[in-house]
Amino acid sequence: MFGRWLGDRTNRGGGAGRIAVGQAARAGRGGGPMSAVAVPPSAGVLSCRVLDPVNEPVRHAEFAVSDAMGRKVVGGGLDPYGSFVATVPAGDYRLAVSAEGFTPYRANATVGESAHASLGDVMLQIAPPPALPEPGDWELDPLHSSVAFTARHIGLARIHGRFNSFAGAIRLGERMEESAMHVVIDAASIDTAVKMRDDHLRSGDFLDVERFPTMEFYSDRFVHKGGSRWAISGGLTLHGVTRTVTLETEYLGVGHGLEGETRVACRASTELHRDDFTINWQTMLARGIAAVGPSISIGLDIQVLPKS
Repeated sequence: MFGRWLGDRTNRGGGAGRIAVGQAARAGRGGGPMSAVAVPPSAGVLSCRVLDPVNEPVRHAEFAVSDAMGRKVVGGGLDPYGSFVATVPAGDYRLAVSAEGFTPYRANATVGESAHASLGDVMLQIAPPPALPEPGDWELDPLHSSVAFTARHIGLARIHGRFNSFAGAIRLGERMEESAMHVVIDAASIDTAVKMRDDHLRSGDFLDVERFPTMEFYSDRFVHKGGSRWAISGGLTLHGVTRTVTLETEYLGVGHGLEGETRVACRASTELHRDDFTINWQTMLARGIAAVGPSISIGLDIQVLPKS
């Protein structure tokens, strides 16, 4: 919505720049759109529009504005046109713009009192995806990985938990799309930091760990969704029921640990519905709200090592 009045200044590329606005660009003059924006006398307006290399708005980009001391002043997402407008105290600032799949952009800006500092159109450059790991057999490192979950409680709060015991193996193919993985989780290792609640979750009302001591996930479908994003689909066996689940995965790349060992890292998330796995215990509060929500959010932070 602000594209027309962001100004003629352009700064195309990923380098840092500086823009200062003088008296001629005072906010509110000339009867333009800025005249409708209330700006305190000691403040000014900072704005820009974020585009990709083909001049399309990068709607999923995020911006952060920091002061001269490095303290974050304001930040957030962009509007549908790839723009942001922020009112800040007059002074010097550092702008950072980031978006998945693009090289981060940084620039300096000076905002004058009652003035509009526009960086114009900022063009983000496509970032090369991280290098893929070598094909072969890899194993999950439980000491540097986590299997966490979040559930809604009484329609208000969220309960956070994790599974403390799990193991897994991944066979990476010559092409990543030809890979396969198998993960086993000890159901009794559930941990929400409250023993009474954990005992209830282990009981027949929920996981029923005596009958179903493990949960297993197997996948041989790795689909590249662009950049560092992958979809890993497979069968999750939970509570004696197997359902197809897709892990929305962000590949983080290859690195080396303190002892020089090669490591590969990724993040993944999905959402499970309890009814799909016949975990349908429920009690209702007096006002008709379920004590436990019907869906569970799963978050994975995974590191794998070459198999010994």
